[in-house]
Amino acid sequence: MSPRLWLLAALAIAGLTPRGFAQVELANLREDVRDLSQRVGALSLKVEQLERENADLRGKAEKNYVTAAQLRDAVADLNRAVNSAVASSRSETLQQVGAQMEKLAKQTNAALDSLAKAQATRPAITTTFKDDFPKEGISYTVQKGDSLPLIAKKTGAKVADIINANKIADASKIMAGQTLFIPTAPAAAIAK
Repeated sequence: MSPRLWLLAALAIAGLTPRGFAQVELANLREDVRDLSQRVGALSLKVEQLERENADLRGKAEKNYVTAAQLRDAVADLNRAVNSAVASSRSETLQQVGAQMEKLAKQTNAALDSLAKAQATRPAITTTFKDDFPKEGISYTVQKGDSLPLIAKKTGAKVADIINANKIADASKIMAGQTLFIPTAPAAAIAK
């Protein structure tokens, strides 16, 4: 499995949003563009080197007393070689960029499909609450390390009654310092 696929899998497990995932992909694309820019820079250096060699040949031609026609032909040959090399490199670079973008698009689509499937299989959070809990009770301030079952055990209340009385959609989201109404039967309220 490629490093990018491992990264995509890690992002999916970490629960990154499609936007966060898109930012990672954008960073990858930026890195690819930077790499391409370096290649273009290298090609520019090659062109400069060929131009220097061309200038050297012109200097040698003058020293060897070549004819102007010979010099024109040599320059024309060099220009054709440079233009051919540039065109070939440009074409190759564009093909590589196209292939990389296609690969990234497929990986992005696969990751998005995976995230969509994971979201579709996630159980729905209950947002309907019953009103059949005791209306008498006590206030309880959540302590560090408390959970709803622990609070129910401490107070003698039922977990379902605590959830319904406080309209708690996600039991794992209670926080220390939070005050909850603990419904208790009249006898339990007296004992407390």
